[in-house]
Amino acid sequence: MISKPTQALRATRPAPTGFDRRLIAPMVLGSVLNPINSSMIAVALVPIGIAFGAPPSETVWLVSALYLATAVGQPVIGRLVDMHGPRRLYLIGTALVGIAGVMGALAPSLGVLIAARVLLGFGTSAAYPAAMQLTRSEAERTGEDSPAGVLTALAVSAQTVSVIGPTLGGFLIGVGGWRAIFTVNVPLSVACLVLGALRLPRMSKDKDTAGTRRDVDPPGMLLFAVMLVSLMMFLTAPKLSEWYLPLLSAAAAVAFARRELRVPEPFVDLRVLGGNLPLVTTYIRQFLGYTTSYAFLYGFTQWLEEGRGLHASAAGLVLLPLSVTALGVSTLTGRREAVRAKLLVGGVVQIAGCAALFLVGSGSPVWLLLVVGAVLGVPQGLLGLAGQNALYRQAEPARIASAAGLLRTFMYLGALAASAATAAFFPHRADTPGLHGLALFMGIGSALLLAITLPDRSLRTLIPKTV
Repeated sequence: MISKPTQALRATRPAPTGFDRRLIAPMVLGSVLNPINSSMIAVALVPIGIAFGAPPSETVWLVSALYLATAVGQPVIGRLVDMHGPRRLYLIGTALVGIAGVMGALAPSLGVLIAARVLLGFGTSAAYPAAMQLTRSEAERTGEDSPAGVLTALAVSAQTVSVIGPTLGGFLIGVGGWRAIFTVNVPLSVACLVLGALRLPRMSKDKDTAGTRRDVDPPGMLLFAVMLVSLMMFLTAPKLSEWYLPLLSAAAAVAFARRELRVPEPFVDLRVLGGNLPLVTTYIRQFLGYTTSYAFLYGFTQWLEEGRGLHASAAGLVLLPLSVTALGVSTLTGRREAVRAKLLVGGVVQIAGCAALFLVGSGSPVWLLLVVGAVLGVPQGLLGLAGQNALYRQAEPARIASAAGLLRTFMYLGALAASAATAAFFPHRADTPGLHGLALFMGIGSALLLAITLPDRSLRTLIPKTV
C-alpha cells in the first residue's frame, strides 16, 4: 500500500524509473552534519578549556548541550517530516547549522559557545529523518524494496565523518585554532541549502497543511527536556546537595509517560513502542553501543592530550586507525544486512577493545595506542549499520521518519551517558586511573549489549518488507 506522504511527493516531481539518485547528495551531506560536529569537538575540548579557563566538568557541556538538543529535536522534527514532508524541515535545519557556525566562531565566552552547540543540535536534527522518509517513499514509489545501497551510503558516510572527525578537527585546530571547527559549518550549510533547494521534492498543499500545532505535543517535549536536562546536570557533577535533580528528573519522567499514553498525538508514542518489542530492543542496543563508542571517542581523546601529553593535531592522527577500520568494515559489510551477525561480532570486539584499554598508560608506545583505536573501529563500523537496518525492517512504514528520529535520539542518549561518565571519571583532568575506570564502565555496557542480542530470536526473522 502506498502511503500518503509518498503520494504527495510523487504528485509534485517527475517519476524516474528507479531510485531518484538526485536525492542522494543532499541526503548524505545533510546526514553527516551531526556526526562531524559530534566528533570534531573531541579534540577541541582541551584547547577550549584552556582558552576559557574551564575544567573538563564544564567543557563537557559542549558535548552534552548538542546531544540534549538533538535528543529532543530528532523525534520532534521526525514527526514534522512525517506531517509536512522532508524539504521544508531540511532547509530550515541546515540554515540553522550555518548560523550556529558563525555564532561559535565569534563566541566571546564558554556560555555563548554552549548556546551555539544547542543551535547546532536542533539544526542537525532534520536531515536524517528527512533522508529516511525519502528512502521509504522512493521504495514505495518504485515498488522495489532494495534500499540497502542507499542505507549503506547514509551509514557509511556518517561513520566516515564520525571517525575522521577527530583527525579533521585536529588539522583545523592546527591551521586556524579551535574556532575553525565551528567555521567549517558555514560552507557545509550553504552546500546543503543549495542542493536541498534544487533537488528535494515539494509536498502538495493538502499534505503540507494537514498538521496542526497540537500534533507536535509541546507539553510532552517540555517534560522530556526537563527529564534529560535535570538528570544530566546531576550526573555531570553528582553532589549530595543537589539531591533534588534526580527527583525532578524522575517526576518529569512519570508525568511524561502519563501524558504520552493519554494524548492522541504524543511526542513519543509509547503505545506503539509497547507493542513492538523488537524495535524497543533495537533502541536499547543503540543506546548501549553508542554509550561505549562516544565514551571512547571523548575520553580517550582527552586522555591522549592530557594523560599522554599529545597536541590536539597529534591526538587526531593517533585516531586514524579507528577511522580506517570503521570505514573499511562499513564498506565491506554494508550491502549485507546480516543484523544479528553484525551485532554479535560488534559486541564481542567492543568488549575486547575495552579490555585493551587497561594495558594503556602514560608511557605506552604509540603503536599500542594505534592498535586500541583500530580494534574499537570494528564495532563502530558494524553496530550503526545493524541498528539502522533493523529499524528499517521493524518500524511502521508510515512513521519511518519518526522512528528514525527516535533511533538517533537513543544514540544521543548514549552520547549523553558517555559525556556524563567522562565528566565523572575525569573530574579535574584526564589521567590514566580515570581512563581505566571509564574502560570498566564501557566494558559493562558492551557486555549488556551482547547479553540482550544473544537470546533475541526476532533478529533471525528480519526480511525485506513488501511495499
